[in-house]
Amino acid sequence: MADPTDPPHVPVLIRPLIAAVAPVQGVWLDGTFGAGGYTRALLDAGAAQVIGIDRDPAAFALAAPWAGAHGARLRLIEGTFSQLDTLAGEPLDGVVLDLGVSSMQLDQPERGFSFLRDGPLDMRMGDEGPSAADLLNRASEGEIADMLFHYGEERAARRIARAIIAARPLARTSDLVAAIERCLPRAKPGQSHAATRSFQAIRIWVNDEFRQLIEGLEAAERALKPGGWLAVVSFHSLEDRVVKRFFSARSGGEGQGNRYAPARAVVVPAFSNVAKPISPDADELAMNPRARSARLRIARRTAAPAGHADRAALGLPAPALEGDA
Repeated sequence: MADPTDPPHVPVLIRPLIAAVAPVQGVWLDGTFGAGGYTRALLDAGAAQVIGIDRDPAAFALAAPWAGAHGARLRLIEGTFSQLDTLAGEPLDGVVLDLGVSSMQLDQPERGFSFLRDGPLDMRMGDEGPSAADLLNRASEGEIADMLFHYGEERAARRIARAIIAARPLARTSDLVAAIERCLPRAKPGQSHAATRSFQAIRIWVNDEFRQLIEGLEAAERALKPGGWLAVVSFHSLEDRVVKRFFSARSGGEGQGNRYAPARAVVVPAFSNVAKPISPDADELAMNPRARSARLRIARRTAAPAGHADRAALGLPAPALEGDA
C-alpha cells in the first residue's frame, strides 16, 4: 500500500502535454487514472474539473488521502475508458489516455504484471474476467503462439507456446518466467529480459487492450467539444501505430491509395492540429528510465460529427481485428 506522505507520482510526458494544450481549462477526463498523476497535473494547471476513470478499484483507494481536498473539482468513476463518453455524461474540453500498465501495478507483486517479482499469475487491470493463468492453462498451443507473435512481436512465439503447454498448470509469474527461460538463450548484457515480450503480449490479451484502445479513441471523439484536446501516451510500437493511424484517418490525412483502387469516401476531419509525436527529453529519462519508449500524440477536435474508424486501416494486430469482426 502506498504511503500517503510519498511524493506525488510524476506522469510521463506531462510537461510537454500541459504546454501543448495550454491554457488548461474546462472539464477534462483522465481515462487511465492510475496513481492520479495526470489528474493532479491538470487540476494544478487550471482545469475546472477532472473526471478520473479507472477499471482498477485499488486506484481510488490509493487516492483517498488526497482526492477529497479537491472537492467538486474531482470526480472519480470506476469503469473502462472505452465507455468514457457515457461515464462522463457531459461534453469535455480534453481527454488524456496513458496506455498500458501503470507503475503502481508493476510494483505490486500480487497483481502479476512483472516478470521481476514473483506473484499470482493474474495481470488483470480490474477485478473481473479470466486471469492470465486461466487463459494460459486452457488455450491451445496455436492460440498462445498467435497471441505472443501478434501482441508481443515475439519471434520465438511457437517455441515459447510449446514450453508453456509443457509447464502447465501455471499458477505464478515465476512459473511462466521459468518456462520461457528454459526455451530461450540467456539475454546478453544490455538486452531485454527473455520474458519481456511475452508478458506484454499476455497482459494485452488478458485485458483486451486493443479493443479498449480503439473504442476509447472513438468515445473521446464523441465526447469532446469542438476545440477540445485528445492526448494519448503510448509505450510500445503496436499501440502507437494504432493511435497514429486513428488520428490520420480521422483528420482526413488518409490517402486515397493507388489510382486503380476504389475511391474512398471523403472524410470530414474530426481532428485537426495533429502534432508530431513527442518523446521524453534527457531530463525526463534521467528521472524516469521507464519513460524511454513513451510517445505522446495530441490532436484537437473539430466541429465535424463524430464517426467510426475503419478497423482494417488502423494496424490492429490480427487477433484484435478478428475479435472485432
